Parts: sequence; structure tokens; C-alpha cells
Amino acid sequence: MKAETRGIHGGYEESRFLGSSAVPIFSTVSYAHLTAEEIEEVFAGKKPGYIYTRISNPTTSILETRIAELEGGIGCIATSSGMGAISATIMALLKSGEHLVSASGIFGGTISLFDKTLKRFGVDTTFVDSDEAEDFESAVNEKTKAIFIEAIGNPKMNVVDIPGIAEVARKHNIPLILDNTLISPYILKGYESEADIVIHSSTKYINGHGTAMGGLLTDTGRYDWSSGSFDDIRELSKEYRNLAFLVWVRNLIYRDLGCCPSPVNSFFMLQGLETLCFRMEKHVENARRLAKWLEENKDVKWVNYPGLPSSPYYGRVEKLFNGKGGGLLTFGLGSREKAFRFINSLEIAKNLANLGDAKTLVIHPASTIFHEFSDEEREAMGVTEDMIRVSVGIENIEDIIGDFDKAITTAMEE
Repeated sequence: MKAETRGIHGGYEESRFLGSSAVPIFSTVSYAHLTAEEIEEVFAGKKPGYIYTRISNPTTSILETRIAELEGGIGCIATSSGMGAISATIMALLKSGEHLVSASGIFGGTISLFDKTLKRFGVDTTFVDSDEAEDFESAVNEKTKAIFIEAIGNPKMNVVDIPGIAEVARKHNIPLILDNTLISPYILKGYESEADIVIHSSTKYINGHGTAMGGLLTDTGRYDWSSGSFDDIRELSKEYRNLAFLVWVRNLIYRDLGCCPSPVNSFFMLQGLETLCFRMEKHVENARRLAKWLEENKDVKWVNYPGLPSSPYYGRVEKLFNGKGGGLLTFGLGSREKAFRFINSLEIAKNLANLGDAKTLVIHPASTIFHEFSDEEREAMGVTEDMIRVSVGIENIEDIIGDFDKAITTAMEE
């Protein structure tokens, strides 16, 4: 099945659920078993079954299967948020005294996790302020256990050399973790990205309507866990082979962290998946047209959208994302004051801390998402005082441009 079809039908058989054409919501905490012997076998992993929704749930299982199919992966684990997916993945791979290499122009919450929270547990992170594979190579040392990148940096809007960095990871026999939130599995399929583990904040484009939070981590099946440097996972691979990482995460890290999604939220993600492909086409087209209009506006100081021919990342967008630059862009009007006046003058676009919604959303990153960082740290992340981040929605593009036109005119008035 193609992506559009898998998003609607993947991982679900109506005959198993009384013919229900919609995936049922299993709003239950635990699951009754007929005998003590049966539940003993389920706990021991000798028999398939459900025990407790903190570990697994039928509604969530269907979501996980559908995502794994879309990504071309061998399995997926759904979490309560995108940060939950990243935390579970990192804690499964790294322990005290070990090292992570990460791109620098990534989401502020992820930087805080790596630079502040993980540091408290003895994990060091080197942030690479480059898009080139050789600079990631230089950051790897004998204690490095993983490399982390985003498909498109948020909010730096840079596109790193994903295949080149994947080659670096393979050379050092460490997994490459790719946060693919801004592109989605419709534009970039996990397995084809050459990453080993693919992360999504499904709160964003997969849900698509700002109604539920969730995260996803998918094992693409590329990494050989039986020969990696992860002792516990390597031991599990003797029994579970290439599923060892997913077994390790679900039966220990995921279970103990308690970052499971609500079954209702999993249902919302499944509904979002049904229209993901169609929405992404509209997001991308609207973002491209808005970026072009902003680029031609005399009052706009700069525009950063990787899908513009003027972007230094346009070639990589063409090669890696089939010319689709995503639905997020940033631009500047020259000062924080003008940025604030612009945001305050909008009528259609909403001022809030989310992206990937059907509605057009804006925010001033320096005073909100990145307010805890110093001026020097924000500069390294590419966050300027005049930056406005726009998550372009699927409204009529003429209405979006009209809203921005009036707001920019007002922002320029002294």
C-alpha cells in the first residue's frame, strides 16, 4: 500500500474488533485473564497479551503498527509526547560517563534535555554547529553512543547532511537518531532516511489539529543490535534478534519512566494519520508561497525557508525531501518591537507555542520557547531578537498573505 492508503488502513483488521470501521478506544487501565497460569505466561513474555496500559494498549498498538508501516521500520513505540520519545530513546542507549553528539540548531526543549538534564546524570553532549558530516565525525570520541539530528532544524531551519552523518554513525557503529517531526513520514520515510531510530512529536503534523499530545520512536531495522556496544541490548538480541532495542525500551525504560500515551490520544493520532498526506501537501505549498511573498516584501529583512531556491539548503531539500521544504519558516522585521507589533496585529494566525496545526500559528521564539537561554546561546541556535516563527496552516493562502500583509504594514508604523 502507498502512504495515503497505509495512513487510513495500516495495522488494523476490522474482523478482530467486531467489524468496527473506526479503531476502538480501549479506555482501560488493565486487562483481565482467565487463569493465573495465563497471566503468568503473559508477564514472562511467553504468551502475547496485554497487562497494563502503561506498557501497552490495543488502541496504541494499532497506532504503533501503522507508523512502523509508514516508516518502513520493524516496530514503533508510542509515548506521551515527543520529549518522552527522545528521553526514552536516549536513556535506553546512554548511561553515566557516556557521550552524545547532537546538532546544535534543534528544538530548545531537546537542547535543555541534553545540556542540562542529562548532564545531571553524567551524560555529556557535544553540540555540532555545522551541517556537514565531517564536523560530526570530529565530535565523536570513544565514549560516544549515539548521534542526534533533526531533519530540519527548529528554529534554525537548516538541513544537515543526513546520509553523510548516517555514514559517520555506521563507521563508528553507533545509532543515528533522527527527529523527523517537521517533515513527517509522508515526505521522508524513516528507513529511506538511513537513520536507525526515527523520532516524532506526533503532537504536531501527525495529529494535525492541536487536540492531543504524543510521541513516537521507530526502529528502522538498520542497526545491528547484536554487534553494538550496548551490553544489555546485545544480550537481548540473542533471543529477540533485531527487535532487541524495542524490547529493551518497552520492557524497562518505557515501563519505568511511565511515558505512555492515553488511549484517547492514540485515537486522535490515528485520526490525524488518515489525512496526513493531504495536509502535508497543503502545508508545504502554502509555506512555499508565503515564503516567496515574504522574500519579495520590502519591509521583511530576511526569510529562512529551506524550500526557497535562494536557501543554501534548497539542494538538500530537492535531494532528500523531494523538493518539499516543510510547513515551518522564520522571518525577521528588524527588531523585537516590530515582531511584537506584527504578532499583535494578526487576525487569522494564532499566537501560541505549537506547530503542525491545520491553523497558521506564529510565535516570537526569543521571548518564549528560548527565553531561558542566554543571548550567546540563542545566537548559537540561530534565534534572533527579531525572529518570528510561522507554522503555515492549510487555510487559503490568499487569506494568510492578506493577514500578514496588514500586520506587517502595522508593524512598520512608528
